[in-house]
Amino acid sequence: MANESENEIKQPVSPTIESREEPTPKEKNATLNPGDVVDESKSVEEKAKQIAVDSPDITGEHITVPTYFVVDEPDGEQKPLHHVKDAEEISDVIRQARTDEDGNRTWR
Repeated sequence: MANESENEIKQPVSPTIESREEPTPKEKNATLNPGDVVDESKSVEEKAKQIAVDSPDITGEHITVPTYFVVDEPDGEQKPLHHVKDAEEISDVIRQARTDEDGNRTWR
């Protein structure tokens, strides 16, 4: 029988500290998804096209999440709501959605 210590798997028990340069300001403020970045300089049209997530999820299904959900305001203006920063407001808008007897969506 071989020596058991030779076959033992060694796993780290503390984080490995790599020496590297200090992160840049952009790296310090990096988000998990580039689409999470709020860019107020973009037009509503540009924001409407920005994708936050475009990849398979854990089940293997392909998921696409827009960075901004563009909603119509009562005054006719369009307002881009950021999928992270404005999540509560997006939920409020969704709750307002209703359908009539014909299946047409109506808004409160």
